[in-house]
Amino acid sequence: MKISVIGTGYVGLVTGTCFAEMGNEVTCVDIDEAKVENLQKGNIPIYEPGLEPMVVENHHAGRLHFTTDIKQALVRSEICFIAVGTPMGEDGSADLRYVLAVAKSIGEHMDKHTYIIDKSTVPVGTAEKVRYTVQQELEKRGSSLSFDVISNPEFLKEGAAVSDFMRPDRIVIGADNEDAIEVMRELYSPFLKKNDRFIEMDVKSAEMTKYTANAMLATKISFMNEISNICERVGADVNKVRVGIGSDTRIGFSFIYPGCGYGGSCFPKDVQALAKTSKEYGYTPKILDAVEAVNYEQKKVLSNKVIKRFGEDLGGMTFALWGLSFKPETDDMREASSITIIDELTSRGAKIKAYDPKAFKEARECYLKDNENVEYVQSKYDALNGSEAMLLVTEWKEFRSPDFEEMIKRLKHPVIFDGRNQYDMQKLRKRGFEYYQIGVRS
Repeated sequence: MKISVIGTGYVGLVTGTCFAEMGNEVTCVDIDEAKVENLQKGNIPIYEPGLEPMVVENHHAGRLHFTTDIKQALVRSEICFIAVGTPMGEDGSADLRYVLAVAKSIGEHMDKHTYIIDKSTVPVGTAEKVRYTVQQELEKRGSSLSFDVISNPEFLKEGAAVSDFMRPDRIVIGADNEDAIEVMRELYSPFLKKNDRFIEMDVKSAEMTKYTANAMLATKISFMNEISNICERVGADVNKVRVGIGSDTRIGFSFIYPGCGYGGSCFPKDVQALAKTSKEYGYTPKILDAVEAVNYEQKKVLSNKVIKRFGEDLGGMTFALWGLSFKPETDDMREASSITIIDELTSRGAKIKAYDPKAFKEARECYLKDNENVEYVQSKYDALNGSEAMLLVTEWKEFRSPDFEEMIKRLKHPVIFDGRNQYDMQKLRKRGFEYYQIGVRS
């Protein structure tokens, strides 16, 4: 099938590449000329395991094209995915300006019946706005061309996006006619050979499904973090509590690990956008508001432990920080806990030696570019040299089994603040470490 994907960010690039991998002819569009030039050379703007070689292979095979010309892309395609960003507005709502700008361009340039698919995460009612925008442009042209607007939310996990797309646990399609549903079924059929997990519904329900899924997962995280804070105060061990409740199949172990808060491009934005939508319709979402409030405070838990141990004045002190990205296997630092932790410590005079396997560039050029008190080092052990203590913020695999004897040699004090509860407390204390976890009284 002939497909265009508007937007070559995380969702758009993975979507276009995986469709090309299945033999479709895909044209990806972006307004950023430099990004398009780099993609044509095989240089991708994000780190996602397995994505770069797939982009290069399909581009060389002639199945995957990159352009800044949306008109050219629409001429080539019958199916058009909208996969541009929907950043959070100042009031917490999803900013639809980019989605509607694409819809306007589609209406201006489409030359045949087109299936327009919302892949971006958008609030309920967005499909109606897209339909209205496209129709307005067609009427300006005096065109009677027909089109369908379909909701097809993505459920990709950063760090596992390619495998998630190639082996989906479900495909959710929201459409208002059977023809559109059948087109989508044909498009996704190569991905559903083993399990037919094609779920069809109305457009608004599909739009709502995406927000509900992310809000549910964020709720589990904030709930467990709240329990961890209670455990720490009453003297219980949240790690043992987690095993105790996770063994219940009704609860399970997914997303009940205590930590220093969730981040990324989805959970913070989507929880707030869903809450904003709810309030616009006259309902106050008490649980959603609480989820966000707990997460906001949780990002300060690790820095608060440092401040309690070393004092409010951290001038002249340096701390090693392991992990900058919001989760492992990605370079994404959007809403990352590391940003809050670093800001809390450096605002009190501390200096940070930071190490992350992938997120250096994001930190240095964007999220921490104005913080002169952060030094970026080339290995996790280099970060320890002359540091008062180590803070583990992101649970990259290479942090799971470090050389603890080497750590003791390099640190000024054998102190670890573990924001992801990666290590065995008793074993570390026997080695001579002063060790702090989330949800365990020190």
